[in-house]
Amino acid sequence: MNDHKNKHIQEFTLVLAKDTELTEELADKLFEAGCDDGSPFISCGIAGVSFSREAESLEAAIRSAVADVQKAGCTVERVQIESDSPLLAKSNTK
Repeated sequence: MNDHKNKHIQEFTLVLAKDTELTEELADKLFEAGCDDGSPFISCGIAGVSFSREAESLEAAIRSAVADVQKAGCTVERVQIESDSPLLAKSNTK
């Protein structure tokens, strides 16, 4: 059975609450919570996780990533998708 047949790599960033301090311990918690397809970072004092997640849809990828980040004890402030992302140009037609 091929579970990956209808799945695609979805790329997006979860920006964490402004008081989130990205430590090695938190990075480990994120990995253990299922964020092994994400890269934690800090930019201008704001913590986030950039994802390349395999899922059937962008919505499914974001929902699962938010759940994983919350399992690590973090709060997601917002989701970012690059304006030139091909994901924004794709239609839902087959």
